[in-house]
Amino acid sequence: MRRHSLTIIAGLASALVGAAPACAAAGGVATVNASVVKPLVLTWLQDLDLGTIILGPGSWSSATIGISRAGAFSCPSANVTCSGATKAAKYNVSGSNREVVHITAPNVTLVNQSDATKTLTLVVDNPGSVTLTNSGPPGLDFSLGGSITVSSTTAGGTYSGTFNVTVDY
Repeated sequence: MRRHSLTIIAGLASALVGAAPACAAAGGVATVNASVVKPLVLTWLQDLDLGTIILGPGSWSSATIGISRAGAFSCPSANVTCSGATKAAKYNVSGSNREVVHITAPNVTLVNQSDATKTLTLVVDNPGSVTLTNSGPPGLDFSLGGSITVSSTTAGGTYSGTFNVTVDY
């Protein structure tokens, strides 16, 4: 009888081993990327100049004078006369080839150098972004233009301000 009970126990152990879940290994492959770019270098090349603006007589408002970032000067109002050399502001940016560089240049407050309480706002003509065509020097030049609005009550004097230009990838 003993023999018989051993056979049952061995059969029961064999059934339990067969019922155990099979252990399976799983694996996956992931791609790893790293984008390395050169630091951006921004260099000033040229100031923006709207020339000399001569206000006409009488009472009038809203004459807009400007220069596009492409250098096209505009002085369309019969109430003003514009003269002198005009030019858009120029900068150079260098970094990594084929990277898109975002340009931030908010409007500029121009302050009358004879009376700091008198100001004009230069509305900036900004390209927004440029794509670099090389790595490092010589970089890529870009321009900023802008426009101001004057009226018959605009105080005479030289108005100056500075661009706050930033670039990033």
